[in-house]
Formats: sequence, C-alpha cells, structure tokens
Amino acid sequence: MIHILHLLGAALGWLAIVVATLGIIYCTAAAFIFRHYFAAATPAPVRHDAVTLLKPLYGDEPRLYDNLASFLAQDHAGPIQLLCGIQRADDPAIAVVKALKLAHPDADIQLVVDGTVHGASGKISNLVNMEPFIRHGIVVLSDSDIAVAPDYLGQLLRALDRPNVGIVTCIYAGRGDAGFWSRLGAAGVSYQFMLGLVFGVANKLATPCMGSTIAMTRETLQRIGGFGSFADKLADDYAIGEAVRALGLSIVLPPMLVDHAFDETSLSALWRHELRWGATVRDVAFWPYVGSIIGLPLPVAALAMLYWPAAGLVLFALAAIVRLVVVRSVDATVGRRIASLGLALAHDGMSFAIYIASFFVRSVDWRGATLTMKTEGRIVAAHKIENAEQRA
Repeated sequence: MIHILHLLGAALGWLAIVVATLGIIYCTAAAFIFRHYFAAATPAPVRHDAVTLLKPLYGDEPRLYDNLASFLAQDHAGPIQLLCGIQRADDPAIAVVKALKLAHPDADIQLVVDGTVHGASGKISNLVNMEPFIRHGIVVLSDSDIAVAPDYLGQLLRALDRPNVGIVTCIYAGRGDAGFWSRLGAAGVSYQFMLGLVFGVANKLATPCMGSTIAMTRETLQRIGGFGSFADKLADDYAIGEAVRALGLSIVLPPMLVDHAFDETSLSALWRHELRWGATVRDVAFWPYVGSIIGLPLPVAALAMLYWPAAGLVLFALAAIVRLVVVRSVDATVGRRIASLGLALAHDGMSFAIYIASFFVRSVDWRGATLTMKTEGRIVAAHKIENAEQRA
C-alpha cells in the first residue's frame, strides 16, 4: 500500500510539473496576445441610432450611481432610453435611480418596479418585467455593476453592423470598490479570467456571451423568444448566446473594455461569488473548464514542490515572473493599476481552491437566494424544492 501511495504521489508530482510548465508557456503567450488584441482598437463614429439600455437592479452598490451615469455620458447623437428594473418597492436602488433622474432631467430614464416572478432567476424575472417597456430597435443589456467609456455605444453599434452578427458582448476588467476583498476579486477577473477570455477569442477557441454587455436588435430578441425563454437558466447570458447562435448568427467581441465593479467586503462573500462563477462554467463548458487549470501555474508549481522540490521551485519562480509580466501587461492595456502583484498571486491560490471546490457543489448563492443546479444548466430556487418536498 505504501508503495502504491508513493507511485501515486510521484505521478501527481510529474503531472503538476507538466501542467505548471504548460501554464507558464500559456500565460506568456496570453500576455502577448492580450496586448495585441486591444492594439487593434480604433475610434468609433458618433451614431444616431435609437437605443434602449436595460438595467436589472438589486440593492444599492458602492458606485451604482456612477455606473448608471456612465451609460448616459455617451458620445451618441440618437435617442437613449435607460430602462431600470427593480423587483421590490423598498429596494434602495430606487433612490439611486431617482437621484439620477433629478441630475439628468432631459434624459429618458424609466423605472419599472414589478415583483412578478418568472422562474428561478431573479435577474431574468426583472428583464421579463421590463421587456414590454422597450421602445427602440437596438437593445443593450448589461449588469448593474458595469461602467463604460463615452464611446461604448459607438463601438457596439459599429460591431453590430457587421454581416450576420446577432450579439455584441464585451470583455471586462475588474474594479474593486469596497476595500481589500473587492480588490482581490478585481485582480482575479483581470489577471486570470480576462486573460483567458481574450486568448480563447483571439484563437477562435471561444465565443462567449456575457452579462457585461449583450447588444442585439429587438427583432433578434423576439426571434429567440424574449427573456422569458431563459427563466430557469443559471448562465442566462450563455443561454442567450446559444439561442442566437442557433439562428445562424454570430457573437462578436470588439477590442474594447468595460469595467466590472466588485463590492465584496469579506472573504466569504467573494468565495460565494467566485464559486458560483466556477460552478456555472463547469456546467456549461466542462472540458474547457477542466483545462483552465493551466491558467494557474503558480499554485500548481507549489504542488509540484511537494514531490519534486528542485524542479517545483524553479517552476514556481518562473511562474511568479510570468505573473508579473501578466499584471504589467494588463494594467498597461487597461490604463490603470487594478491591483498589486501580491494580490494577483494571492488570488491565484484562492482560484486553485475554488477550482477544486467547484467540482463538488450542486447549489450556489445568488444575491441571497440559494439556487440548486439541475441538468442542462437549469436552476431551481431552494424554496421551490422545499415546497415540492412538503407536497410529497
């Protein structure tokens, strides 16, 4: 038995060496591709299209007002309807929307307060309730924690003009709004997730559709059955993308960035947030998610050190150097310092723990609600499960 355990340990050590080596190569290539991808960006012309912006809101976030205001500060000559959806009459986000309306009296800002539930997803319920109020032919959905640059609409509309394009979505960089833990989350999404996303898109390995932005025509939204078709999907953005691809249309990501704000104030909050992400990606793209371990060469090299100390130490040092290159490349491209190298390395360790844990969870936390994950990306709210068990 001891001999078998020794062989297993040695095999695990060699596997860690191989994975860490591949990870170092991958991170080096990804940093170069990342810089090259955004170097292709060009200014977008001012447009006159009529656009409806959809904002499903829940609670007051640290910079919610600023996030929403960025969508009004656009270099855009056409009508903009900002449609904000809220499900509770006592939601503090209502006060933020009212303050925004006072500060922009000439803007077309509409607040929809409707608690009607459509399936397990609160976000989709919010969108279904807003859908009848959409007035314009271009619809742009984005999460409440997204902030954008003045050329945002111009870039989206130019990309949406391309032949056979059904959806334009956006790559996002992290922004920590609530102290240490939020900056740690911002480091993870910027120096790991965003890097892998650009690598996959640039090499035609992935065509994601993300809640950071989903821009499409109203006709396309109607053709996929409206938002109600995705009521019980955890990865609703992914499901919307799949439905549009099923129409024979493509999804594009222009070389532009939006900001994704993190507001976690504790380790437990950040852990729940990222574990939900990990479990969601695991369910919609299992084998690519398994392979994403190469994006974590530092903790894998640390694992290799347990079995092969000398080789593991060399790989650990190389991985740390490569992560420094990644941090500097991303910060230079984004145009601001997202987090320190120390936070980036610390998040690598946390990401490794979440990666392992994500293979064992079947329920996730979403804004205070517990959602149980079923087959084919479906979710069921915990209270619905309890009610079913009581009836049984």
